Amino acid sequence: MKFIPEDLIPVVGAAPATTNGGITASYISLKNAQKAWIVVVLKQAVGHATAITPKQATAVAGTGAKNFEKDLEIWANEDVATSDALIQKAAAKSYTVANTAKNKLVVFAIDPAKLDTANGFDCIGVSIADSGQATNLASVLYLVESRYPGATAASFATD
Repeated sequence: MKFIPEDLIPVVGAAPATTNGGITASYISLKNAQKAWIVVVLKQAVGHATAITPKQATAVAGTGAKNFEKDLEIWANEDVATSDALIQKAAAKSYTVANTAKNKLVVFAIDPAKLDTANGFDCIGVSIADSGQATNLASVLYLVESRYPGATAASFATD
C-alpha cells in the first residue's frame, strides 16, 4: 500500500494558470525516483483540443528539454463531473484532450527507464499547448515514488 506523502511525494509542477499562451511546468529530477506520475487537471470553459506533452531534460532548469522518444502509459478522464474513472489510453508520447468544455484529468506514468539516460536526461517536465482561451485553466502535480523511501524525503526539485 502506498501513502502520500510518505511513499508518493507530491511536487507541484504548475499552480492553476490559464492555458492562453500555454504552460511549461517546472522540471523535477528523477535521479532518486523509482517511478513518477504527471497529473494534469484542466478546466476547459471553452472547448479546445489541448495537447499535453511530457518532456525530459538534463537539469531541473529544463536544460536541453526534448520530447520522449519512447511511448508512455496514459490515463484520462474527459469529464470528471460525470465520472471518477480514469480510462487507459493507447501508449504515446503526448495526449490531446477532446475539444469539449469539460473539466478533465490526464495522468502519464513515467518509468525512469524511458528517459534518454545515455545522454544525461534524468529530469521530467510537461508542456500544455496554448488554448487561446483565457478562461481555460490547468495545473500540474507530480507524484514521485522515491527509490530510497525514508523519514525525510529527498528533494526532487533540485539536481
